[in-house]
Amino acid sequence: MVGASYLQPRMFSSFVGDRLVQSTQPLSQLFHYNPGRKHVSMQLSRSLSGLTNILFNRRSNLGEVPNSKRKRLRPGKLSPHRPVPKHIKGPPYVKTQMAPGIVSGPEVHDLKGIEHMRASGRLAAQVLNYAGTLVKPGVTTDEIDEAVHQMIIDNGAYPSPLGYGGFPKSVCTSVNECICHGIPDSRPLEDGDIINIDVTVYLNGYHGDTSATFFCGDVDEEARKLVKVTEECLDKAIAICAPGVEFKKIGKTIHDHADKFGYGVVRQFVGHGVGRVFHADPVVQHFRNNDGGLMVLNQTFTIEPMLTMGSINPVMWDDDWTVVTQDGSLSAQFEHSILITEDRAEILTQCET
Repeated sequence: MVGASYLQPRMFSSFVGDRLVQSTQPLSQLFHYNPGRKHVSMQLSRSLSGLTNILFNRRSNLGEVPNSKRKRLRPGKLSPHRPVPKHIKGPPYVKTQMAPGIVSGPEVHDLKGIEHMRASGRLAAQVLNYAGTLVKPGVTTDEIDEAVHQMIIDNGAYPSPLGYGGFPKSVCTSVNECICHGIPDSRPLEDGDIINIDVTVYLNGYHGDTSATFFCGDVDEEARKLVKVTEECLDKAIAICAPGVEFKKIGKTIHDHADKFGYGVVRQFVGHGVGRVFHADPVVQHFRNNDGGLMVLNQTFTIEPMLTMGSINPVMWDDDWTVVTQDGSLSAQFEHSILITEDRAEILTQCET
């Protein structure tokens, strides 16, 4: 979840901008909100190519979405902190409650590391698959978080989002216009909603990171099409991955496919290296770009495109995590952790059939 010039570290998979950010500062110091100027500015520890500040509007209109009967999301109430048994080892950042930022250098593994990545990816996929079965009208996102939390610790793993930079829950639940980082709360899901569930587990010292967008009840065809195309973008991007392939081809592949349907591609949040640390090099941008860098054998990273029906501009809520589209238009996302093998990409976060 962290980023290159990131909004709120995408504690799980989103980053921002076009270069890496590395920071050990608390989020409250990294992001500063000036009520008079109504934007969030960032203090960056590494220079960005042409990006020194990214502006995020604050939540303003909570009424109905233009040209839609759907109402904008409103924050619900948060439940108390869910404990993790002491015998389960958590990532180092849990003790500090700080966002560690992006670690320099790619995640490249030996055979033992690859097996650990497969195990953490497999568990993340199983948890996500289970979470998706819970999506029904009337179910709260907090209830989904509770079930996810329990399944992860029952399997001897730690829910990576919990405590990352102070994030209060074990999973991200992003409903309708929420682009990412939605905090599970008391809001019941409604018939016709779409919801992205972003799961990351820390098992035996390795993170497995994945997400998918699910339908709640009777979802209209426009929303279904957005979700379908977003998943297609991820699949097409994974299909071109192999040793020696330029990372920038991922962004072109995704952007080209999204353009065919008139969807926007969110630019502020990106994929990232994943493995022994939550977020590492490279930053994987989902839009057309000229970034350098080639994929290497045994490297692991995420691809996680976010598409919108309308505005791609992000608005941050006052909780400093939840990010929604500026115009209230729907957003969808899919994500996998992948391993670069000799001639292709192996999807690590895919349930076995």
